[in-house]
Amino acid sequence: MLFLILKWLHVLSAIVAVGANITYGFWMARASRDPKALPFTLRGIKLIDDRMANPAYVVLLITGLAMAHAGGFSIKAPWLFTALILYVLVAAIGLFGYTPNLRRQIQSLDSEGFQSPQYQALARRGTMLGAVLGILTMVIVFLMVVKPGLWA
Repeated sequence: MLFLILKWLHVLSAIVAVGANITYGFWMARASRDPKALPFTLRGIKLIDDRMANPAYVVLLITGLAMAHAGGFSIKAPWLFTALILYVLVAAIGLFGYTPNLRRQIQSLDSEGFQSPQYQALARRGTMLGAVLGILTMVIVFLMVVKPGLWA
């Protein structure tokens, strides 16, 4: 029963974290057509990222490790080990790349405006980082669901 509860919490956290992140590109594309909406949109994305998505990623790690222990999975299993390495990479890119870029993007928008070269550069960087994070996250989800042998 413990394993099933952990699994439920894990899946719920994945829905919250990945689901929130997937919407960012749509919100940005929509707000970019109406620059007056950008400050609200960027602050909304930052709020969702800080208060929902990132905490859900922490819960994912905790419940995932607890499930591995409760379910008798070895962290050395190729699919799990690879997913954990990718998780650390995603966390580092998010913590040291995406989040600071988003903060600077909001500041640049407030001080220099939508058309400024600095804002445009930060927006492009945010889009690129978001795409990289999205791809890596989808690989992690694939590994968690399919559990491929990879190497044995």
